[in-house]
Amino acid sequence: MFASLGLMIVVQVALCIHVVRTGQQMYWMWIIIAFGPVGSLVYVFAILLPDLLGGTTARRLSKAARDTLDPTRAYRQAKIDCDDSPTVANRMRLANAAAALGRHDEAEALFAQAGQGIHADDPAILLGRANALVELGRFADALPLLDKLGEDPDKGRTPAAALALGRTYEGLGRASEADRAYEWAAGRLPGLEGLARYAAFLAHTGRREEAQDILTEIDRRLARTKGPFRAEARTWRDLAAQALA
Repeated sequence: MFASLGLMIVVQVALCIHVVRTGQQMYWMWIIIAFGPVGSLVYVFAILLPDLLGGTTARRLSKAARDTLDPTRAYRQAKIDCDDSPTVANRMRLANAAAALGRHDEAEALFAQAGQGIHADDPAILLGRANALVELGRFADALPLLDKLGEDPDKGRTPAAALALGRTYEGLGRASEADRAYEWAAGRLPGLEGLARYAAFLAHTGRREEAQDILTEIDRRLARTKGPFRAEARTWRDLAAQALA
């Protein structure tokens, strides 16, 4: 017990020294000391590992740790930047940050503002606004945006757009079209959202055996998901399971 306590203190001191020497925000020292092993792990994933390893995976781990610790951080910074300079890019960043927090009314309005003039056909703006409208249950308003998006075969016909289209068709009661869009998206989207939403759709339309097969595949993939990405994966697994309950 005393050895473990001593080791923890040594680790905390070492991490606090790293905070000072690398010029990190001083609140990290409070997190490391106040939250013990948990605070130390957050600092390791958010700061230390990305510094040591670099690369895409480390950056994703860092972002996940920061978002868990301070979920409104990205929104606050995007709001400051947008207020200072309301460019199309800053409006889009703020819209995405608002959507991530579930502020879909705000996100939809920001995407609508960004999608003016020469940006009216921008694929990212069209999809972002359509997704916000889907979350708001405004499927009839989302469909024209997705139809316009689909006119661009190179940038508009993506798995993410197909998922939004599937949700839109489902909301409008157009089951056969929703089925085709969901199936196409589920086989191509990374992560578990596409599979989970397709399983939920199948369960809601009485195709429970097919939905159960997809849930089994989700469980298989979830078992291989590690670290901070597991919580998000579990959320999608729960969505599919609840539809089958």
